[in-house]
Amino acid sequence: MSGERIIYLPLGGAGEIGMNAYVYGYGKPGKERLILVDLGVTFPDMDSTPGVDLILPDITWLKERRNQLEAIFITHAHEDHVGAVGHFWEELGAPIYARAFTAHIARLKMEDAGQSPETVRTVSPWPETIEAGPFKVGFVPISHSIPESSGLVIDTPKGRLVHSGDFKIDETPVVGEPFDRALWEEVGKPGVKALVCDSTNVFSLHEGRSEATVGPEIETLVREATGMVVATTFASNVARVKTLAEAAVRAGRSVCLLGRAMRRMIEASITTGVLSDFPSVISPEEATQIPRENLMLIVTGSQGERRAASAQLARGKYQGLTMAEGDLFLFSSKTIPGNERGVISIMNAFSEQGVDVVDDSSGKYHVSGHANRPDLETIHGLVNPQLVIPMHGEHRHLREHVKVAGAGGRKGVLAVNGMMMDLSGNEPTVAEYVETGRTYLDGSVKIGAMDGIVRDRIRMALNGHVIVTVILDEQDDMLGEPWCEIMGLPEMGRNNAPLVDALEEDLSQFIGRAGEKTITDDDKLEEGLRRIARQTTQNEIGKKPEVTVVISRLA
Repeated sequence: MSGERIIYLPLGGAGEIGMNAYVYGYGKPGKERLILVDLGVTFPDMDSTPGVDLILPDITWLKERRNQLEAIFITHAHEDHVGAVGHFWEELGAPIYARAFTAHIARLKMEDAGQSPETVRTVSPWPETIEAGPFKVGFVPISHSIPESSGLVIDTPKGRLVHSGDFKIDETPVVGEPFDRALWEEVGKPGVKALVCDSTNVFSLHEGRSEATVGPEIETLVREATGMVVATTFASNVARVKTLAEAAVRAGRSVCLLGRAMRRMIEASITTGVLSDFPSVISPEEATQIPRENLMLIVTGSQGERRAASAQLARGKYQGLTMAEGDLFLFSSKTIPGNERGVISIMNAFSEQGVDVVDDSSGKYHVSGHANRPDLETIHGLVNPQLVIPMHGEHRHLREHVKVAGAGGRKGVLAVNGMMMDLSGNEPTVAEYVETGRTYLDGSVKIGAMDGIVRDRIRMALNGHVIVTVILDEQDDMLGEPWCEIMGLPEMGRNNAPLVDALEEDLSQFIGRAGEKTITDDDKLEEGLRRIARQTTQNEIGKKPEVTVVISRLA
């Protein structure tokens, strides 16, 4: 037996939902030829990552081996799978392969980041395959909540791997390809070493519902509404946007799309031929001239995003359009865990305007794009792999999915980010542990999550900031008193005395008492001034702030 091995290494997406990046390799240990499946982002929040624009995977391991990387394959066009291609392509340099709709979105991402869209190559679905070093990779159509999603068949000299991508089993998906059982059985026939599989909905025990079941419910709701109807969903869920628009037309309403992402996705669908019969839409200017009862807006912002159309309407006005008492607002979407606060605040703002808000709590107006447990069991049966490796889930999802595989008589492998698995033999083993973390896009600069920048920002947000300035002359005597500026702290301390006065008095006394060793040593003086500033602020207002000390010495 030769010394080549197959490796699987998740750098993102295994142990979290978001920023997917999965490496597969084949070759001698340390010299493997590599491919990357997906390169996505996740989104920041004000609690843990204030001011950060995007969170990207840490691809240091892969950058160090860029000369071993043959290609990047993108399974579908959701942000958590394609969102980082523009940010990282320069550091990786490999060709990007995707099907037409995904390739269109990937090219836009490349252009947004100032990269050449030419590096993105459009491929046809299975049975066509792409040769990438020792790998042959084919895109197998699979249903999901965005057009042209694909699982990947990855053939190596030591056996076939199948990467499910995000999927559900939907035989009537409205837009895109229906789930084809015979096709997935055919994929499994030659024997599959490992199925690397979506785990998002492993805890949902009922069978998944089809996208087609949502249409009649939405139609009834829109037909019975008396004022203007506004609906939000994920812009990428083209099938749902189409369902909403058709419900509006059937109820005799004009349709207006609001939000850049919504227009971008529909345009991409029409350009790539995914969508041929979308109802005609009117502009926001035309919408302002139409009676409310004859109008339906389909808007971005289903997750409560501050700058999206939903939030702007909740705050008052968006592109000349406003909500009014008796209007209806529909969330045709699920709130992703972590986004509840933003969504609820929008619901309350609409409620204050007299708008009726309908969400998905009834289960009528949204279906998930991910496979529930019975559907996972179905795909395990169709592909019939030796191993099931759960991905696309938090740790609890992966662990549960391993149990589901075991209950079906298959070996499940729990592999989280940074855990390199050797899949060559009949028994998978951990080959090594690779350090993985997160990269923050902060403004226009990429920084490491452990660099301390965001940690300092959080500390300033929690504790406020004091700047202490001291000037010393040639004899190390103080010129005037130390002076302080405060940010993010109450101006008045205890006993209604200004906090700045108390600080300046205590700092002045400290310098007056300090010995020559302290006064002549900037580090010691700075440390003492910082300690006194924190102590005084703690005594005055009960907080220990971040302190910046500026010492100027006259030469």
